[in-house]
Amino acid sequence: MSTPAKGAMKKEKKKPVPVKTSLISPYRPSWRPLGEKRDKSFILNTLKDKISAIGLQKQRVNRFREWGSRRRSRKKTSNPTEDPKLAPEPAENVQTPKPTEPCWTNPAVRKQLAIGINEVTKGLERNELSLVLVCDSVRPAHMTWHLIPLSNTRSVPACQVPGLSDSLSGILGLKCVLALGFKRGAEAFEDVVRTITPVVPPFNVDWIPTKSTPKAEERHTDTEKGLKRKLEDISDEASDASPLILQPLKVRKTIPNPTKMRKPKKKGKPKLLSSV
Repeated sequence: MSTPAKGAMKKEKKKPVPVKTSLISPYRPSWRPLGEKRDKSFILNTLKDKISAIGLQKQRVNRFREWGSRRRSRKKTSNPTEDPKLAPEPAENVQTPKPTEPCWTNPAVRKQLAIGINEVTKGLERNELSLVLVCDSVRPAHMTWHLIPLSNTRSVPACQVPGLSDSLSGILGLKCVLALGFKRGAEAFEDVVRTITPVVPPFNVDWIPTKSTPKAEERHTDTEKGLKRKLEDISDEASDASPLILQPLKVRKTIPNPTKMRKPKKKGKPKLLSSV
């Protein structure tokens, strides 16, 4: 009798299904719309007039490079027949022209702004901004949701302005302006921040209570005598009367490629058979 093979005796182990586990916040932050339609045109016109008056713009310069120069220098250095002593000495004090890179017309004014989602996020984390404006054309929309709690916890007014990118991208010489932040102490945009801030609507973050009791407002107007004790009483009243209810995080398990669909292989060029 033939004995079964060793591999057949072992049971085949099933491969575990790969699952990606992630935590999801139960809250959905959203930008509050501007109060009136004229607020949108007021903000955009104020920004356009100020930026055009300053003349801030990114200039793009084409970079040219001689591709043959490097190969020629390699050939000359790699040639063993030539005597290095007979080679001509390089000329002294000769500066090779460096290729110019894209630059701003006024770098000092550019440092007073944070342009783009990444720069605005870093500025809020470092508490360097005094005003944040976001465009509504960001896709997907959740790319700017993290700016809402960041701005709220740092008491920075922020709002979503429709058509911000279309209005400012051409003036600044950029492809798009999805987020714009003004740094604290920016002298060039101090009047802009002062005029736009009253138009910005207040925040509405679910896990951060904003409403204060009338007793707390009255106590804030008192003198500094016994301020520590009064602040403790206010915090106790706010914690007791707060309607805030924290919710647990949601756990989501995702199976990547559950149908096990494979990408189609790219068909290369057919090989031509040479006739003998």
